[in-house]
Amino acid sequence: MADFQASQLSLSIGLRDDATFANFFPGDNGYLLDALRALIEGQGESFQYVYGPQDSGKSHLLQALCHQADAAGLRSVYLPLDELALLSPDLLEGLESLDLVCIDDLNLVAGRAKWETALFHCFNRLRDAGKILVISADAAPAKLGVKLPDLSSRLAWGVTSALHKLDDEQKIAAFKLRARERGLELTDEVARYILHRSPRTLRELFDMLSVLDHASLMAQRKLTIPFVKETLRW
Repeated sequence: MADFQASQLSLSIGLRDDATFANFFPGDNGYLLDALRALIEGQGESFQYVYGPQDSGKSHLLQALCHQADAAGLRSVYLPLDELALLSPDLLEGLESLDLVCIDDLNLVAGRAKWETALFHCFNRLRDAGKILVISADAAPAKLGVKLPDLSSRLAWGVTSALHKLDDEQKIAAFKLRARERGLELTDEVARYILHRSPRTLRELFDMLSVLDHASLMAQRKLTIPFVKETLRW
């Protein structure tokens, strides 16, 4: 993420190294990945609003977009409101000096007057400067519970896209994709066994893969069902 002097606060929100477009299994969301990638090439609507339920991959996509922007030499910032919502909304001041602003989990500040006002002005400054703004939330703009009419209307200006969660078969494909990135051979049988016996969120599944990867390397063994049972004590 590029450094910036725009805010009076010193923000240092790190991007996950594994949050990339390459390792995001699209499922039924391929159109959205294409639209977000196109933003860095100067194509498409510069304001994108992405909504979906928890564990649908919103945070991954916003961070992947920042990674891509950085690789293209653009200045970007990722603002996760699950970490920042308790701070002053003054941190939104001056963001128009950047090329890309990604605001994650807008729903966490919906209905809060100071935040809504600050977001409204931030939106206008970014729009006037011709910069890219991508917002995520857990609901469509009309159902977000925003009280400031001006902000509510702004949120409807751009392209709104629903992000769909993966079904079980798609989760298995996503799990195998992450395994291949680590150089691990993961069969459908083993992936299905893990999926049906583990926490079901993708983040937890991928964290579990890190444990299995380390154990497999130390023991010099393949990922088989007996090895998974032994490692995870199932």
